[in-house]
Amino acid sequence: MEEPVIEFHLNGRSGLSPYQQLVQQVRHALRLGLLKEGDRLPTVKDVAKQMAVNPNTVLKAYRELEHDGLVAARPGVGTFVTRTLADASLAAHGPLQKDLQRWLTKARLAGLDDESIEALFLNTFRGAAGQDVA
Repeated sequence: MEEPVIEFHLNGRSGLSPYQQLVQQVRHALRLGLLKEGDRLPTVKDVAKQMAVNPNTVLKAYRELEHDGLVAARPGVGTFVTRTLADASLAAHGPLQKDLQRWLTKARLAGLDDESIEALFLNTFRGAAGQDVA
């Protein structure tokens, strides 16, 4: 049996519940092309153990993803991706990621810690969200 292609991480500062973080991480991986149709998600038991959360938390996340038509559970086999969220913009991700990595390096060299970088990015992102992108 092949290994799962996603590893989950909890962020206590995110403001999202653990189950919402799981859903968001799967949706992001689908959007970025990191998860593809047919990929297997880690088992509920493995995720619960790795993240030190109740298995019901993981089940709730997987059920929501299943309800959204993104994954399907196969009893005794696992939970598999049934649909991707990646689109034609996926080709632009590589160059944009390199630009973002350069920006992160500049921010760190300027003395910003992770929390400051996140606050600056989110503030700028939210400000730009109200404007038309040229």
